[in-house]
Amino acid sequence: MNQGSVKGLGILAGLGILGIVAIMWIYPQYRVWSQEMEGKAEFAKAEQNRRIKIEEAKANLEAEKLNAQAEVERAKGAAAAIKIENGALSEKYIQYLWVRQQNNLNDKTVIYVPTETNLPILEAGRKPGKPSINLE
Repeated sequence: MNQGSVKGLGILAGLGILGIVAIMWIYPQYRVWSQEMEGKAEFAKAEQNRRIKIEEAKANLEAEKLNAQAEVERAKGAAAAIKIENGALSEKYIQYLWVRQQNNLNDKTVIYVPTETNLPILEAGRKPGKPSINLE
């Protein structure tokens, strides 16, 4: 071997060792920085989720206030209707209210059976959890 090739191998080995030392110093620093960035990202996400929950709670509160105002207005309307009916609930008005509330039943089935007074039978001895009519 000549002296130039031995010198080149020495320089190459020195650079290799220097590279390994540099990696051993840089990698732990990178891991610390990376974990710090992950922590900041998680904190920002948690803060955003908290803000979303607060906004949802505010929206629910506003909706409940509006629902309460609507209920008050409905009660005022009912009071005015009773006043128009001379302070008494007539059979016709009760029928009207019953028919009107049928829109709020969603998926329930109501079978209307007229009676001799034309008033609906509101409860027919139904046991909780069992249908009042056997469909088999």
